[in-house]
Amino acid sequence: MEHIVIIGGGGTGAALAHDLVLRGFQVSLFERGELLSGTTGRHHGLLHSGGRYAVDDPLAAKECIRENNILRRIAPEAIEQNDGLFVALNDSDMDYRPSFLEQCGQCDIPTEELTAAQALTIEPALHPDLKAAIRLPDATLDAWRLPLYFYATAKANGARIHNFSQVIGFHKSDGTVTGVRIFDHQSQREYDVQGDLFVNAAGAWAGKMCALAGIQLPVQPGPGVMVAVDARLTNMVISRLHKAGEGDIIVPQRELTVLGTTLWLTEDPDVIKLPPDHVQKIMELCAQMVPAIKETAIRSVWCASRPLIEQKQAKEPQQISRTFDCYDHKQRDNLDGLVSIIGGKATTLRDMAEKTADLICRKTGRDIACKTKTEKLLHYRHFYK
Repeated sequence: MEHIVIIGGGGTGAALAHDLVLRGFQVSLFERGELLSGTTGRHHGLLHSGGRYAVDDPLAAKECIRENNILRRIAPEAIEQNDGLFVALNDSDMDYRPSFLEQCGQCDIPTEELTAAQALTIEPALHPDLKAAIRLPDATLDAWRLPLYFYATAKANGARIHNFSQVIGFHKSDGTVTGVRIFDHQSQREYDVQGDLFVNAAGAWAGKMCALAGIQLPVQPGPGVMVAVDARLTNMVISRLHKAGEGDIIVPQRELTVLGTTLWLTEDPDVIKLPPDHVQKIMELCAQMVPAIKETAIRSVWCASRPLIEQKQAKEPQQISRTFDCYDHKQRDNLDGLVSIIGGKATTLRDMAEKTADLICRKTGRDIACKTKTEKLLHYRHFYK
């Protein structure tokens, strides 16, 4: 039985551990901190319908709507299936509506056109002068609980999960990665782990992992600021009906409302300086959709780094695709035994894992179909049993 070592304890690592044990692999996962303490545990909790990307990033949109439907089936308790409204506030938004509807149709994203009166009946906190709205199957997911469903199921099926265990080096022999050096932050000791194949699923930190192995990876960390205000102002996800930008998503999370998000690029996801004007920018932009935001106290402010695939041709960060890719470093860098997965979103974590597990099967000579589209996940509480 091949031993697969996963580096990174976020949502992608969780889904990959689940997928691989179902295909009969021995799996060990190592995370330098607490599980989900990186980007996964810090995003706004939007289960994307794909509408946000339908016009300019249709590949990502199709990935999102497909995975949206799957996650609702396999982990329904981790998702508030509340739908979303894309709202038009001015003539420019209304001009965007035809192409938005057309492209949603091309991406198989269901839509329902609403008048302003209908939208205000559903969500009275919307700006009273809005012009129209479109309903899509967006939803709210729990950023921690959803991946814990994957971890609980993977662990129950034999995966070994190690937190506070940081990969600090790679062992190589004849052009092949054969092991990793681990620093255990709890015991303060180092030890080695051997494996048959190693998967770099470190997200925004994946470039740092590859650097330890002496190779480069085209990952571009893209931090963004989010703000939580101390009231649940809407029951549905609210998005601005325009080209994807900043401050155009409002996500109800239990008794809070999460506002997002901004985007800039950085070289090191461990060194992020919060731009001083971003919180005010988010508050102002989101208040255009829901005016009560201006009168609601801020509960917390944080940021997270997206693991974007580097695209030098993109003139601005928002133009970088939100799709994902996995890399066999034997083909890319002549270094066997190492695979990397970067890009994607929390919504597509299962799909990212499937594509990576498919690659691992090809490399190890296995022909085993993915089972995660239909396999119901254990409840997250099973992880602690």
